[in-house]
Amino acid sequence: RTGLSGSTVAIFDEFVLKAEPVSEESENHLAMLRWLDGKIPAPRVLESVLHEGFRWTVMTRISGEMSCAEENRADPHRLVRILAEAMKMLSSVDISGCPVDQTPKAKLARARAIVEAGQVDMELVDPRTVGEEGFASPAELLSWLEEHAPDCDPVLTHGDYCLPNLFLQNRAFSGFLDLGRSGAGDRWTDIAICWRSLRDNFGGHYGEAVPGFHPDELFDALGIAKDEEKLRYYLLMDELF
Repeated sequence: RTGLSGSTVAIFDEFVLKAEPVSEESENHLAMLRWLDGKIPAPRVLESVLHEGFRWTVMTRISGEMSCAEENRADPHRLVRILAEAMKMLSSVDISGCPVDQTPKAKLARARAIVEAGQVDMELVDPRTVGEEGFASPAELLSWLEEHAPDCDPVLTHGDYCLPNLFLQNRAFSGFLDLGRSGAGDRWTDIAICWRSLRDNFGGHYGEAVPGFHPDELFDALGIAKDEEKLRYYLLMDELF
């Protein structure tokens, strides 16, 4: 299969081969997988080489199915509890020596480089964020993000905590995939992206809406209050990546 990043993935019985253009994210992915080996359920790097501008990595295969697979969609109330426990697992990892900084300050520096290079993919940006209903341009959005950067107490974050990157087997959590945006960052990065993914997967954006389910169940499962400001901030920041 081929992903949005231009990567190509070949899936075999026990391992996965991923080829992707060399980028900061591809190198972060490799560094984080090696650092996370034995700390959380995630692919283990077997071999990785650079060749003609591509990073080729052979990894172990995570068992199970995406959390948005039909069998896992059957009980979204149970699923949200499982995903909340997996998020708590991440945040409990000691980040001493974590090789990737994903705090707001570091992410904003990367975002500025992306914006100044004109590399924001506007086809993927919500028109309500940048357009007639929102900010006039990616540069204006970036300026707002820089002016409103929240304080951060870093924990281990996934960085793209959406349902396709979270696997279940036999209705139990089995592993994390696509960790190129992981690192030491604000837990609300993952909370916001997971909340949006639950909203879109069970609210009718992807497939049929599930009556009686609301993504705010995530906050109950995490045992925290909903923070509208941080939720909005990290969803807006994600638009630039």
